[in-house]
Amino acid sequence: MMAYSEDHIALAAEYALGTLDADERAQVETMMAVDTEFTAVVQAWEYRLGVLNQMVGSVEPRPIVWENIQRAIGHAGPQVPLALPEAAAAPPPEAAAPPPPADSLMAELTEAADNSNVVQLSGRVKRWRNLASFATAAAAALIAMLGLQLYSPDSLPNALRPKIRTQVVEVKSPPLPAPPSAQYVAILQGNGGSPAFILTVDAATKNFTVRKVGATAEAGKSYELWLVSDKLPQPRSLGVIGGSEFTARNVLASYDAGTINAATYAVTVEQAGGSRDGKPNLPPVFAGKLIETVQGAPR
Repeated sequence: MMAYSEDHIALAAEYALGTLDADERAQVETMMAVDTEFTAVVQAWEYRLGVLNQMVGSVEPRPIVWENIQRAIGHAGPQVPLALPEAAAAPPPEAAAPPPPADSLMAELTEAADNSNVVQLSGRVKRWRNLASFATAAAAALIAMLGLQLYSPDSLPNALRPKIRTQVVEVKSPPLPAPPSAQYVAILQGNGGSPAFILTVDAATKNFTVRKVGATAEAGKSYELWLVSDKLPQPRSLGVIGGSEFTARNVLASYDAGTINAATYAVTVEQAGGSRDGKPNLPPVFAGKLIETVQGAPR
């Protein structure tokens, strides 16, 4: 079915109401003659508006309405007998016009109410057409302005030109992975014996880990790790090696890299809990020097 504009639909409704002037009615009838679908639209409006009489119920007028009608036709107050001249012949009874029946008056009142509804509906349709025309014009103007803003903004006044918005976007690049630090390992063992401990030192953090490999703890004794360097007057204790498989410490932070890398790491057997005076009490039983196993990134 063809899609009709709001003006065409409103025109069909007014034609069904009978509120169009002669030119507009002729226009509608011409469209109906050539367009069967538009004829169906008009007939639909006639069907909808044809039930207006059914929507208005009968209204009993007030007594004063009937009195006003009687007064208007000269029957108010007591009736005076009509005196006719003797020469004149009285008209036959059937020639006298009877007073309008009450049913006729009610029909006129109902018709007046129906006409008022028709007038109100006609006014609404008129306003609908005007509002639809205004909305259509406003929408067309808005579409035209948006088109100019998109494709030809220079042709618009400065107040209507789209504002240029500058947005600063901060792009954060992911942090680069930290370069691998150098790793050093020392095998602590006796003269010609199998490894007893493995010492691992991280060059970046200067943390070290001692892993127990072949050493066996003596009852009531503790293994203690020492740093021996020509730059130091005496060996420095790095703490007691625990009884678990791994022992980690961070006590090398106070030493420079040269001292750490060139030192000898020795293990002595001390009384339980380690040396009391900060000096080794017995000769080392295991010793070894660091070698670089993982090369660090160049600086």
